[in-house]
Amino acid sequence: MPNFTQRPTLTWNLDPRISPATGTVVLLLALNLLNYIDRYILAGEVLPIQHEFHASDQQMGALGTAFFVFYMIAAPLTGWLGDRYRRKPMIITGAILWSLATLAALWIHSYTTLYLRQALVGIGEATFGIFAPAVLSDFYPERERNRVLSVFYIAIPVGAALGYLAGGQIGSHWGWRAPFLVCALPGFLVAALYGWIGREPVRGASDHVEANLKRATVLGIIRNPAFLTATFGLAMLTFAMGGISWWMPEFLRRFAGMSMSTASLTVGATTVVDGIVATLVGGWIAHVWLRRNHRALYLLSAWSVALTLPCGVMLFFGPHKWAVPSLFAAEFFLFLNTGPLNAAIVNSVSAPVRATAISINLFCIHFFGDTFSPQVIGAISDRSNLSIGLGATLVFLVISSAILFSGARFAPKLEA
Repeated sequence: MPNFTQRPTLTWNLDPRISPATGTVVLLLALNLLNYIDRYILAGEVLPIQHEFHASDQQMGALGTAFFVFYMIAAPLTGWLGDRYRRKPMIITGAILWSLATLAALWIHSYTTLYLRQALVGIGEATFGIFAPAVLSDFYPERERNRVLSVFYIAIPVGAALGYLAGGQIGSHWGWRAPFLVCALPGFLVAALYGWIGREPVRGASDHVEANLKRATVLGIIRNPAFLTATFGLAMLTFAMGGISWWMPEFLRRFAGMSMSTASLTVGATTVVDGIVATLVGGWIAHVWLRRNHRALYLLSAWSVALTLPCGVMLFFGPHKWAVPSLFAAEFFLFLNTGPLNAAIVNSVSAPVRATAISINLFCIHFFGDTFSPQVIGAISDRSNLSIGLGATLVFLVISSAILFSGARFAPKLEA
């Protein structure tokens, strides 16, 4: 039987002034950073991999599909386990598995083996992506989760940027396999530190919103409009972001005349600056707005997506000289919703089913989102050009914004 009352003990702490929650946040943030670095290495070095394996654009996009297909397959089982057993050992196991798969890239010499490597990484990262937000939600009450998740998800832009840079810069000088070695080793170290220092809080310790049937049961999740609108709004957004992030360095190389290393550096620098600033700004705006309007998490997310649209049009179809400024503006608006939208998802359900809900959310956002978008964009590119392929993502941004505006009326009321 699951035990929701056991409080694992903290066996060691670097400094008694550092709270268990803060120490755990730092270590989970570090693991999330490595998680996203690993995802985006390939996107930073498409050209040499494509040349070595004589792969088409559609085949290169399929490498992203492989990751997310196995990520989705692992998610339901992972979520079920996370609501019944301790999450800390499973986070450590997943981190070690994806680090081993990353290290294995050194011995890959065929497209098929690289495809299988992507699948293994997807299984390993599914555990972390589900358990970490649930653990953090048990440390902090509903009104504070937006802020802590905004900090936690800074790892998305920073990790993506470092992945682009590792792939483009290290890959240009020492071959495309070298970045995987550099990024695999820290994973083992941080996993060990988390096992030593990290703490798992009591399940549901910080929940204050009433746990009704829609919020606290598995069947209720699929009838929970606050959860469903946040999930499918994010899914449509993820389709666009996943495809854009996978192909953007190559787009700049082809349409802005940049070298592979310059393109990866440009995308990486833009992503890290926009990501840090916009994620923190978005979290702050949502925190202030929540004091006056309990719908703020949804409304800010919807407006941020809507404001991205004109920037995307200019990026994909405007003059080449406007490509980088348009990319900067588009990424800024996209990252504004990172913390608020993820906080809306974890706040829409209660602790007994939170890991299951996150696993359903991850399955949906990847199945309807970025699992197939890199491959779809690649297929369109093979038949026309990459600009048109990327332009197709704008339709999904319109749908995302509409769903999130609609979902605002279902936002749960939070206690003061």
